[in-house]
Amino acid sequence: MAPPNIRPLPEHLQEVAIKELNERPERLAEDLEALKDWAIKQPHLNVRLDDQLLVAFLRGCKFSLEKAKSKLDWYYTLKTKYPDYYTLQDPDVPHIQDLVKYGVGLALPIPLNETGPRIVFSRFGIYPIDKYKLKDLLATAFANFELEIRLDDTAVVNGFLNLIDVGKVNAAHFAQFTPHLLKKMVAFLANAAPIRLNATHFINVPASFEKLYNMIKPTLTEKQRNRIFLHGNNLETIYALIPQKYLPKDFGGENGCIDELEKSTFQLFLDHRDYFKEDVKYRNNEELRVGQQPDYESLFGMEGSFRKIDVD
Repeated sequence: MAPPNIRPLPEHLQEVAIKELNERPERLAEDLEALKDWAIKQPHLNVRLDDQLLVAFLRGCKFSLEKAKSKLDWYYTLKTKYPDYYTLQDPDVPHIQDLVKYGVGLALPIPLNETGPRIVFSRFGIYPIDKYKLKDLLATAFANFELEIRLDDTAVVNGFLNLIDVGKVNAAHFAQFTPHLLKKMVAFLANAAPIRLNATHFINVPASFEKLYNMIKPTLTEKQRNRIFLHGNNLETIYALIPQKYLPKDFGGENGCIDELEKSTFQLFLDHRDYFKEDVKYRNNEELRVGQQPDYESLFGMEGSFRKIDVD
């Protein structure tokens, strides 16, 4: 059996992968082959049989083959069913650079405490609502997420945490936070994403945002609620959880400048333009699925309350 075509992990990440993710380097090729064989045999699936991508699913599922199968299926199911939300088909389209400038899903260069989870910074509320919708920004965020899966071993092994500035969110922006949209965000993180979300920190939180969160809170699992933190304009409350040096320079830290991160992120999209353009070939054919289709109506329907989704 040929060795896997993946990057070797740095020693500190390999240690975490073995101790916390149940990785066994000596059988990595065998585990990858098992996941590939399963994917090939599913008549509805057409996934990238890329070792670096697939090992992220195994690591993100702590090498449970059954969980990795489920997440891989959901990953391509969501990309097929809702391409406007979960895919970026062409980074050369002029407005993509515009969207990246609104600061969604920017990976900060230094992990938490140097060797911990990746910190991902986002800003909601600075985009012109007469020109863009929140779902437009999410497409770039999910595209960035896919590159993280393939390129960032720190995020794959140690997970990531969200740092989200909502200080400029106004009533018009709030109107775009529909249950329909929020369900798509939660469903992706819970059912499809192979990278572990350690925590989400909202900063510069206005009272109106707290009201929105309190409406959503009952629909979340206890584990999800325990990973969400709201901070006001005084950032002192966050320093116990994220020391100041790990915040962007724009917030008094030492962890990258937002303007520079926006430029480097857009350049990363351009550098992978062929990957994104090719990616549209990898989509499900649900007519060939054996067994029950996912219940999109109950999961994403506008009526009723959120369906609770368990997240590992």
